[in-house]
Amino acid sequence: MAKAIIAGASGLIGSLLLYDLLQSAAYQEVVILVRNKLPIEHKKLKQVIVDFNRLTDYADDINGHAIFCGLGTTRKKTPERTVYRKIDHDYPLQLAQIGVKNGVVQYHLVSALGANADASTFYLKIKGETEEDIKATGLKCLHIYRPSLLTGKRNEKRTEEKIAAVLARIIDPLLIGGLKKYRSIPAKTVAMAMYKQSLKHQEGVFVHLSEQIKELS
Repeated sequence: MAKAIIAGASGLIGSLLLYDLLQSAAYQEVVILVRNKLPIEHKKLKQVIVDFNRLTDYADDINGHAIFCGLGTTRKKTPERTVYRKIDHDYPLQLAQIGVKNGVVQYHLVSALGANADASTFYLKIKGETEEDIKATGLKCLHIYRPSLLTGKRNEKRTEEKIAAVLARIIDPLLIGGLKKYRSIPAKTVAMAMYKQSLKHQEGVFVHLSEQIKELS
């Protein structure tokens, strides 16, 4: 019986992961860090309304077995690069740092396919830097998930992603061999893989690419 913390519970993967954790007999408490309260009630659920610019103020709630981080934004939603970096890099890193201080056993980070600190594109560079900086925090167990295009029903409208999902159904079968890693992946598959990995007793850093995530789910 363990405690889990989710940052990004209102997102595509986070909302599905939340459901899995609440239904699991392995977790007795699920804490979600949210900007606004979600319309969900459950005996195991605790909602903590946070200002992510002051995460240390909520350190008392950031403890337990595992932290699941699905925080992130989009260039369209957050065009200013300094704010984008704060959401995609600073918040996940600070969450990991607090977790280490509080003895959290595992950290599960949703990154992106192609994440690389030396990438020429801003998006993939930030994802890569986030991975590297979280690795340096000294977590006992870090799982990094690099999914390709995510599919699933979002709470918010993203026209471009809907179009991409339609195209993916046509293109995915054509991606074979070394191109299989670019096939789209259902968000529920990523969420299930994260949940199942959290039940294992492991130490070290594990990077799961999109095709591997499908095998783990």
